[in-house]
Amino acid sequence: MIIRKRPNMLGLFFVLKGSVIQKIWIQVLAVVLISVAVVFAHRNLPGLVPSLDPSPFALIGIALSIFLSFRNSACYDRWWEARKLWGLMVQTARDILRQTAVLEGMPERRGILMAMADFARRSAAQLRGRPEAQTADDALAGAGRTVSQLERDGRLTTAEALVLHESLNRMAASLLGCERLANTPVPFAYTLLLHRTAYIYCTILPFGFADTLGWVAPLATGLVAYAFFGLDALAEELEEPFSAKQNAMPLTAYSTAIEIAMRHGLGETDLPGMPEPVGYVLT
Repeated sequence: MIIRKRPNMLGLFFVLKGSVIQKIWIQVLAVVLISVAVVFAHRNLPGLVPSLDPSPFALIGIALSIFLSFRNSACYDRWWEARKLWGLMVQTARDILRQTAVLEGMPERRGILMAMADFARRSAAQLRGRPEAQTADDALAGAGRTVSQLERDGRLTTAEALVLHESLNRMAASLLGCERLANTPVPFAYTLLLHRTAYIYCTILPFGFADTLGWVAPLATGLVAYAFFGLDALAEELEEPFSAKQNAMPLTAYSTAIEIAMRHGLGETDLPGMPEPVGYVLT
């Protein structure tokens, strides 16, 4: 995730880290060069490259921008849902920290709380495609067995054990929601349609403005290509909230925050440090 202050007005034009221009500059440059060639050919070979009515291009551009905004909204919803699910994990882990206060001083409490830290770390690894030997579900299962044993031994009341089991279930449900997002991408046909339409539109756009804008057409088409290709590239990043891309969820930071909360609740002072952004990117 990109973590940085909003630059000033002048700095906005020179920010590269976190900008999609690094991914789309070749496509934008290609559109500009095509536009230069079209304008040159139109001025020198008007019979070969005639002038076209720009009105249809405006209508197509409006429709394409609407479709792109719909796709971006759908991808942002996936990204935001991933953020809410991990926020629920952090909240539930802190709830378990408070709910186990009745076990203060017992080794079982440490086992339950450290299982929450293990669960968060293993969940992050699984979602990023780097699973550990033991799964996140193994950590939850171990904590659940501990709670059940404490209830049988009479060290937890039925109500206290039920509350803890419900919290463990919320942790499991949060991970399941994340796995659903990771394993269910936006339909490929939908993405392909927008890809093709954006490329075709930006390629033929210079023919509609070669006569009316002249040598300003390359600049205008370049800006349109930057907007359309940029929205498309941004949607691709938001579509995969658990990837290693710059705008993905900082799962390492989230899992570390849970571990710090658990260890601090156990009275430990030698706590791991929170990850810091490197080059404005928090992982």
